[in-house]
Amino acid sequence: MKTLLLLWALPITILGAWYGLSYYDMSFGIFMLTRDAHDLVFQIYGNVLGIAPETIPPLVLRAITVDSLILFAIIGFRRRKQIKAWWIARQEKSAALSEVRASPESLSSAP
Repeated sequence: MKTLLLLWALPITILGAWYGLSYYDMSFGIFMLTRDAHDLVFQIYGNVLGIAPETIPPLVLRAITVDSLILFAIIGFRRRKQIKAWWIARQEKSAALSEVRASPESLSSAP
């Protein structure tokens, strides 16, 4: 499961870092981090896909969001018994604490 999360997070992190650095032209002397390379990459993708280059980043963000939700749903489904046990234990602990808080000794004597 850790490998799956790593294989999910690593490309997203690399893509996000590249996008952010190249969008704001923080190149550190590397051509791929320049704004020119950024515009060129999206122009090429736009030509290949037949859409305007400025519509690609929101589409990528939407795809990452959907993929992430699907991945977390799979993880949640695989660990549903552990999650249910944790939730029940949490509720029982909360109920025990609320009984202690509502004891006559802890109640305020304010009107």
